[in-house]
Amino acid sequence: MTSPDRFEHGVAMGIILVTGIQAVGKSTIAQAIAERLDRSVHVRGDLFRRMVVNGRAEMGAPDPSPEAVRQLELRYRLAAAAADGYADAGFTVVLQDIVLGPHLSEMVAAIRTRPLHVVVLAPRPEVVRDRDADRQAARGKVAYRPGGDSIADLDTYLREQTPRIGLWLDTSEQSVEESVEEILERVWTEGLV
Repeated sequence: MTSPDRFEHGVAMGIILVTGIQAVGKSTIAQAIAERLDRSVHVRGDLFRRMVVNGRAEMGAPDPSPEAVRQLELRYRLAAAAADGYADAGFTVVLQDIVLGPHLSEMVAAIRTRPLHVVVLAPRPEVVRDRDADRQAARGKVAYRPGGDSIADLDTYLREQTPRIGLWLDTSEQSVEESVEEILERVWTEGLV
């Protein structure tokens, strides 16, 4: 169910960038949004990180290495190019990745397709902790490891260092379906950058 003004020649156009810290539900929500749109693609930015077989440098707390930052920026450029490529082919793209701090403005600049919409998922830290525990129990997937960034650290960085562009949502009390409904109702105007 897309907004009728988002169509050109019967094809939905543009990119929706979904971001937030780890374990806020970006992948699940981005997939659900893409499933609701006509001719849509879900680009997962993290895939570009995982493609590196040898020599991958992980972002780590508190100070990532220059190589880790270089690889992060490469990942963002590749994700932006892939999203633009799909948009050029007539797809609405839901691009999902962890894009925080000044990197958000850089990613917005790197994506050339317009219209471009940004959605920042920002549930409360205690909700993120519970969601991360649920992910670990259900899938064995752990976002926050000892010695890495904490939920509180990343949440503070998100709220204090990330530019307030696009649609920011506290999804703490929402189901995936409720979040998707709210995003699809509001993103076309409030998320436009």
